[in-house]
Amino acid sequence: MEHHALAKDARNKMERSLEAFRHELTGIRTGRASIGLLDGIEVEVYGAKMKINQVATVAAPEPRLLLVTPWDKTQLGAIERGIQASPLDLTPSNDGHVIRIPIPQLTEERRKELAKLVGRLAEEARVSVRNIRRHLVDSAKKEQKDGNIPEDDAHKLTAEIQKITDEYTGKIDEALKAKEDEIMEV
Repeated sequence: MEHHALAKDARNKMERSLEAFRHELTGIRTGRASIGLLDGIEVEVYGAKMKINQVATVAAPEPRLLLVTPWDKTQLGAIERGIQASPLDLTPSNDGHVIRIPIPQLTEERRKELAKLVGRLAEEARVSVRNIRRHLVDSAKKEQKDGNIPEDDAHKLTAEIQKITDEYTGKIDEALKAKEDEIMEV
């Protein structure tokens, strides 16, 4: 039944929800250097707000160090200010050529806070997937009521949408578990 447009739509929309959740997870600090950590930070350059990866190269040469190399050295100060103003609680140092960002070890209390945050993000992603399911099941019922698909096919389609929902909920739970393990790792 996955050949039906609603089943394909369910898979596509739920995949986008999963990808959005995974993208949010990359911005959560785990005590280890990750170039995705700075993805959400915007800096004021050339009179506009731009993402760091649009004005500089970000590298992780060591497990506890990020290196930001701006393409235009005159923007070092703006990039440094953007990092300091971010909620990541990082302290960059500028040597005139690159910005070094040491990644401090997380405290146990901070690890627990981050684990709760990740849990909330996972629940938002699950709610998003369930909303997609509800909307598409309603669409299937409407098509059946309008006479576009037989009742048996509508039930099969509803079951297929539920199966896809369960699959994506499981993928969200896997990503959550992996991120929690990464956060709690000492």
